Amino acid sequence: MEYIVLDLEWNQSNTGAEPEVSRLPFEIIEIGAIKLNDRGVMLGEFSELIRPTVYRQMHHITSKLIHMQMQELERGKPFQRVAEQFLTWCGEDCTFCTWGNSDLTELQRNLNFYEMEPMADGPIPYLDVQKLFSLAYEDGKSRRSLEYAVDFLRLEKDIPFHRAFSDAYYTARVFENILEDAPQVLRMVSYDVYRIPKSRDGEIKVQFDTYAKYISRGFEDKNAAMRDREVSSSKCYLCHRNLRKKIRWFTPNGKNYYCLAYCDKHGFLKGKIRMRKTDEGKVFVVKTTKLISEEAADELAERKKRAAEQHKKHRENEIKNRKNRKRNPDQ
Repeated sequence: MEYIVLDLEWNQSNTGAEPEVSRLPFEIIEIGAIKLNDRGVMLGEFSELIRPTVYRQMHHITSKLIHMQMQELERGKPFQRVAEQFLTWCGEDCTFCTWGNSDLTELQRNLNFYEMEPMADGPIPYLDVQKLFSLAYEDGKSRRSLEYAVDFLRLEKDIPFHRAFSDAYYTARVFENILEDAPQVLRMVSYDVYRIPKSRDGEIKVQFDTYAKYISRGFEDKNAAMRDREVSSSKCYLCHRNLRKKIRWFTPNGKNYYCLAYCDKHGFLKGKIRMRKTDEGKVFVVKTTKLISEEAADELAERKKRAAEQHKKHRENEIKNRKNRKRNPDQ
């Protein structure tokens, strides 16, 4: 097993007026990566600038952050050539590691924009080193900057931050420490879902120490997703029994859905569904299930009550506005 510690820099539109914005919101301009073996020993490095073809002016925030001018990028290579070189350099039996959860999505989106071969047919498992740092050294919930992690571990800062290769280098250094100090957190794999499961058989079901995760195939809309038995089910991830819900699925905002179930053996379980959309407009579900305390169960019941009150108020306002429009059609 080899690890590819990846970092990207990208540019974006200054105006939002380009026709490509919806298909390519971020154009990759630099790829940096470090290859490590399973002991954290460096095996190789990759660093290439990419000549942009869509956004020919540097976004003002990007320019300040990475201290790069468009003239420098003009000396870069075309994306297709760099991407082919990079993926060949990675090899087949590797696990990607990134700081945060954006890089693999944007890499795949750029590949798709240039009609190149996809990296995978479905979700890609990877290691989010930012999350692993929190699990290894802090509370597991905080998300720190890369420089914070470097300072926390008292690593030498011998090259500037905010370039693809340097950030990949520092991420690799942090990852080396995690391999030595807390290798157990590597079980907490993440999934990039730019490409979702194509069928029910390909759906992701994975169990971690304190929760379970399910990633669905695509549906036409949210209603179709919630009608699916697997999506709407509540199962205890410890004894795998189907559970009757104490609180049926409800949503306070139309994006996240919650439910509460009870297992006679293990207690209360909270389900959370996040509705996501693909670039093609399909809706898919990321569902997590975790054990919670009785106090947290009571808080969820209160949250449902508040959501129901807000929904009722919203409907009353809609009816009122509809009546006003009928009475005053010219307003």
